Amino acid sequence: MKYFEDTPLEALPGRYLKADALFRFRCHPGIGCFNRCCRNLNLFLHPYDVLRLRKALNIPSDAFLERYVDVVLREGEYFPDVLLKMAEDREKSCVFLSSSGCSVYAHRPHTCRLYPLEQGVSFDGAAPKGRLVHFFRPFDFCQGPSEGTSWTPESWFEDQGALPYNAVTLPWSELRRLFRRNPWGTSGLSGPKGKMAFMATYNLDRFRDFVFNSSFLKRYFIEPALGDQIRNEDTPLLKFGFEWVKFIVWQIPSPLFRQVSG
Repeated sequence: MKYFEDTPLEALPGRYLKADALFRFRCHPGIGCFNRCCRNLNLFLHPYDVLRLRKALNIPSDAFLERYVDVVLREGEYFPDVLLKMAEDREKSCVFLSSSGCSVYAHRPHTCRLYPLEQGVSFDGAAPKGRLVHFFRPFDFCQGPSEGTSWTPESWFEDQGALPYNAVTLPWSELRRLFRRNPWGTSGLSGPKGKMAFMATYNLDRFRDFVFNSSFLKRYFIEPALGDQIRNEDTPLLKFGFEWVKFIVWQIPSPLFRQVSG
């Protein structure tokens, strides 16, 4: 996910696509470059990607993070990136690439769904809310643009099942933007708040256990209907986690919970 602030979008790499812009693309097994884009990747995983992939594999969050990701804190950053591990073959293939294609296709990451589009978030000055922006950026070797089917960004998202991902990616990008400056002080990411922030966004099993099996509900009130929802559904829990991180790190109040007085 790239962030743009007061940036002329037409000057950025790729072709900036307005809502009604058309692009041509089709990918299928008969194309010569099929699956070539699934190799030698730096594939960043957003929290919703991890949510979907570990459900596809039917494994706990802890197991998914241990087996399938690298957690990287880049210089000058204050929250880590989560990248999908590549296979240890010569081509550094995606670990989910099989001889017949993507083995987790129904739950494939957001970046894979959007291709050949690249998504970013544009912010207007200091405004806390951003908007999703998209650029047509197929790889040089990609033959898909010559295959003839025309799309708008919205029709492509709908066809690829990307709309639920977009709905979570925007609030996630707004949260990530808050980490432009160091919020941890001397404790760093290894301190309690840093560990909590990562858990609430990337390790939903542990976060759910924290909410329902610690003293959390004695200290914070949430509406019973919301409590039932986040107990049983992952996407609402993830959005609740975003709000919790804003509160514990920056003391930004949330309409989803409030401290119990006394």
